[in-house]
Amino acid sequence: MQPNPEDWLDRQLRDVAPYIEDAGFTQRVLRQLPARRQRSSVARPFILIGMSVLASVLAYFLSDGGRFLIVEMTRLSALPVVWLFALVIGSGVLLMTGGLAAAAMSKTIRIEP
Repeated sequence: MQPNPEDWLDRQLRDVAPYIEDAGFTQRVLRQLPARRQRSSVARPFILIGMSVLASVLAYFLSDGGRFLIVEMTRLSALPVVWLFALVIGSGVLLMTGGLAAAAMSKTIRIEP
């Protein structure tokens, strides 16, 4: 087996100093870039809440005034207690998993505007 020359080169580049001296070129370029704009996010919460309310009202009217909720609650009340308990535990586990996944993603993924 012959060693791959690209592996050797990759190892050499990683072992070198983490910063390659460029006589201040990087700093000069960064100084010439335009300043980062500060975006006002005052309207964002109002838009999100407004869209949530609109979607809820639309879902209520499209579902015949929420009649399906009454029908499903009646069906759930006829379930045995063990099945109801299993349904509650399963729903809790699913919600907790979704919350943990969302928290992990929000800490690892940073979306810049």
